[in-house]
Parts: sequence; structure tokens; C-alpha cells
Amino acid sequence: MDHPLPRKFPRSGSPTSIERPSVESSKRGVALADFLVVASLFALTAMLVHLATPTVHSQHQQQRSSRPVEPSGAVVASINPGERLALYSRPNGSSVGILGSRTVYGGPLTLPVVRTKGDWLGVLTAAMPNGHLGWVKAEPGALSFGRVGLELEADLSRQLMRVWSGGHVIRRIRVGIGRPGTSTPTGRFSITDKMPGRALGSYYGCCLLALSGNQPHPPAGWTGGARLAIHGGAYGAVSAGCLHASTADLRYLMRVVRLGTQIVIHA
Repeated sequence: MDHPLPRKFPRSGSPTSIERPSVESSKRGVALADFLVVASLFALTAMLVHLATPTVHSQHQQQRSSRPVEPSGAVVASINPGERLALYSRPNGSSVGILGSRTVYGGPLTLPVVRTKGDWLGVLTAAMPNGHLGWVKAEPGALSFGRVGLELEADLSRQLMRVWSGGHVIRRIRVGIGRPGTSTPTGRFSITDKMPGRALGSYYGCCLLALSGNQPHPPAGWTGGARLAIHGGAYGAVSAGCLHASTADLRYLMRVVRLGTQIVIHA
């Protein structure tokens, strides 16, 4: 967030999601163990495939929902077009808003499922403060499920990002990070949107991958949104919290990283 991310990416219609690029409180040093999937992968897969079968949908949506999930990787959920789900701070708790099928930037809303409790799904979403899961109830026909095979890791001390696949590092990417006073928040986030940077401003470089996290400590006088992102920019501890990468690396990430891919940022 070296320059304010627009509050809404230009597109037709209005957003149907409460996910928003606002400044929200953060809990640093998030324990990554809090975000481990506690259900058996096989049991979870069986449940998700069953829930993903819609009762009444178009042929295209039925094909998408019944498509076999990939043999490995993290589970992600997408809200089917036209559906809306209440978002909760905890299972059976109070609703904190409504999620639609699109993000505020116009892309398909894709939520990593990182915890389950009965038919409740704990998801990473930009609508919740850093370090807090949102919870949705897996209503039949409302969600489609799949898997993403990659995970990103940003090591702030080394100013290095690693792309992981199947327990192996397949690419190392040098990154710029937040400067003192606006350091890059740590924790587990996800890729929510992939956008052409030039359409947002030349200072973003070729491409921008928006994250679900927010910068809780924006610079003084900051008037824009506080969503974190990976985009173009200088190396070193120079940003207002975002991660910078080269054009070649950004194009690589745009090509191989799917929406809902998780990124762990640590010191």
C-alpha cells in the first residue's frame, strides 16, 4: 500500500461483498497453528464435494461444482453467482455482514478454508481483522469447492518470498518490504484479487496481487484504503506495508498463483 489502493476496482455493477480495503485492528505474531485444518483431509473433501452439489443451478454451474478436486492442496470455497452468505465471527455467533460472489475489486470471491467445525467453515477473508477467521455455514448449493496447490511464504528478515509446491520451494523472489513505522504485518493471509497494475496507477508496476490483510499502521495523513498487496516497486525496507517484486516475478505470480492461495508473512 505505497499508494492508496482504490476502494473499488472499476467495473460494472456494485459490489456484493462486505470485504473492503479499510484500516482494521491487527494482532501481530499470529500463531500459525491457529489456522491449521483440524479435520481429516479425506473427510473434509467428502463433505465439501457433497455440499458443492447444487440443488438448482445452470448447467455451467453444475459442471463447475461437480468437477473433481485436485489430488492435493489447500481447500478453497467460492460463493456461487447469485448466492449470498452471512459471515460470522465464530460458529453460531453474531453475523458481522454478508458475503457475495464478488470482491470489492470485481474478482470472484475465493475463500481459503482453514478450519472446520461441523458444517461451519473457518475462512480467511479481508472482511475480518488481521489474525481473525471469518466463519460461514456451508449451505448446500451456495458454494463451489476446489484446491490450490501452491503456498507463498514471505520472510521479512531476508526480504525474500518463497513459492512452495508439494513441500518444495519452486521459486525464490526478492521483495521489498515495509519501512520502519509502516512495517509489513505478519500472519497468514490469502490472494484475493489479481489485477493489472497499470490500470490502477503506474507506480504499481505491471501487476498487482491483493491480499486479504490490512495495514493497521498506515502513514500519517494516509487517506486511501489499507489493503496489503504484492506489486511493483523498489527493494529494501521502503514501502508502506506492501511487498514489492520485479516485473518478471510479478508476471510469474500472476500466471501460477490462483485466487485463494495462502501467504504466510513472518519476521
